[in-house]
Amino acid sequence: MNSLLLAAIGVSMMIAGYLLYSRFLSRRVFRLSSSFRTPAHELSDGVDYVPTNKFVLWGHHFTSVAGAAPIVGPAVAVIWGWAPAFLWVTLGTVFFAGMHDLGALWASVRNRGQSIGALSARYIGVRGSRLFLVVIFLLLLMVNAAFAVVISGLLVSTPSAVIPTWGALVVAVLIGQAIYRLRWNLATVSVVGVAALYGLILLGDRFPLALPETVLGMSAGAFWIVVLFLYAGIASMLPVWVLLQPRDYINGLQLFIGLGLLYGSVLIASPTIVAPALNRALPEGTPGLMPLLFVTIACGAISGFHGVVSSGTSSKQLDAETDARFVGYFGAVGEGLLALGAIIATTAGFRTLADWEQVYSAFGQGGVVAFVSGGGAILNAGLGLPASLSATVLATMAVLFAATTMDTGVRLQRFVVQEIGEIAGLRLTPVIATAIVLVVCVGLAFGAGADGSGGMVIWPLFGTTNQILAALTLSILAVMLTRKRRPVLPVLLPLLFVLVVSLYALIIQMGTFFAERNWLLLVLDVIILIAALWVVLESAVALSRARSAAPEVEEDDESAPVGGRSVGDGPA
Repeated sequence: MNSLLLAAIGVSMMIAGYLLYSRFLSRRVFRLSSSFRTPAHELSDGVDYVPTNKFVLWGHHFTSVAGAAPIVGPAVAVIWGWAPAFLWVTLGTVFFAGMHDLGALWASVRNRGQSIGALSARYIGVRGSRLFLVVIFLLLLMVNAAFAVVISGLLVSTPSAVIPTWGALVVAVLIGQAIYRLRWNLATVSVVGVAALYGLILLGDRFPLALPETVLGMSAGAFWIVVLFLYAGIASMLPVWVLLQPRDYINGLQLFIGLGLLYGSVLIASPTIVAPALNRALPEGTPGLMPLLFVTIACGAISGFHGVVSSGTSSKQLDAETDARFVGYFGAVGEGLLALGAIIATTAGFRTLADWEQVYSAFGQGGVVAFVSGGGAILNAGLGLPASLSATVLATMAVLFAATTMDTGVRLQRFVVQEIGEIAGLRLTPVIATAIVLVVCVGLAFGAGADGSGGMVIWPLFGTTNQILAALTLSILAVMLTRKRRPVLPVLLPLLFVLVVSLYALIIQMGTFFAERNWLLLVLDVIILIAALWVVLESAVALSRARSAAPEVEEDDESAPVGGRSVGDGPA
């Protein structure tokens, strides 16, 4: 199979999904209105609620939801063959992820920017919402702790990525000032920012920075983990326009350039896919494709984490409700393109089938390392980029996206801690809530591993927890649409599919953890399963009530003008 044909089919499907299906969802299902007054204007505070240009907001949303997951998941899942991974990524992006992300963004905007956890209290019930918060907290804990390990590992294994990784923070702060303070034209800012970022990549490739084996009594990896959490804690409390927005925007541009280089190399070199379409010679111990494919590839097909981002940060920055189509659905398309690129890099970036089988000799192998090495080989063959520079480009891309997801994740987990505090009758300040988040994450990272790798201990539950959360988010959308007498099948069918495969995977994992006597994961698995089933039952009851109740009165969408400031106005 030629990789060029696979890329052409996949890209065409995703573009068609945005042009056609997202238009149907926007007009017929969610009925987006340009005159609806968004929370960014209604509650504007210059910190979390900031009306933002849709292209800048897309950059924040896209890079926050992308991270390393759309690389890691597909790069592991191709062990079953490229065909199942390709079908789930393309069809999942068009009919599942785009609808889910757009819907979660719309639902939050229509409810004053409330998070998915808060929305569950209104549409499902108070009991269900508290269990919902448990699932969200555990998911964010997994993301923050595990991504710190992934990033530190890349900074150690690819020292040429150190300068561009940290230099990008300086570029982001300057971009934020240029947009909001100096009122530069966005196109000019984009060109200057991208040029600066790629200048840092060339500088990092020329001057790699490798830490000594021990730093302040810690291993190099453990030191980077501590630094990453300190950075994420500070970044999560800054106004979004200072660092979060500009960092994510420039990273979004950088990713699309990186993807352009990768797909351009595929177009020029047309490498052959050496991996089998359906792998019948699976390594011993590899679990069955069904249902684990659908939880191994979460980001890149559908991901509950996206709903947390959509309702946690993106909804508070949406300038006009109609921008939700571009930010939400096209953000999912961008992640789908990254996942498709990961599939191509890890199946066509090897010279022979034997080379590929050597890397994929056991389940769980591959991941970011296979993406960087395979993608680097394709860049070298197509564009003639030196191997070291190719590795630096791809490693920097992976690090920057994992880092943006991590600092957004810490901000979101702080929101969750504050919501839990309110339920307990405590009013936690952002500083106290952030401190709690950092203590829990760092405690997990170092409590279960002296080198800071303890964050990977609960990572095996990420896929199933993530998909369970996606199903629960879809259940909220189903109740909302039913109340409004809107078309509900575009939500209900994906909800049922994701719910079935996720619960099935949880049960399978429960048996595995019991056989391995892994009591920690077994207990967490049971907690997540009970919470999910409880929320599902509450959702079913809420859906039944919505069907029998009188239709919800539609908002007068055209009555309120979109006032307030836009991206160029910035904070006073």
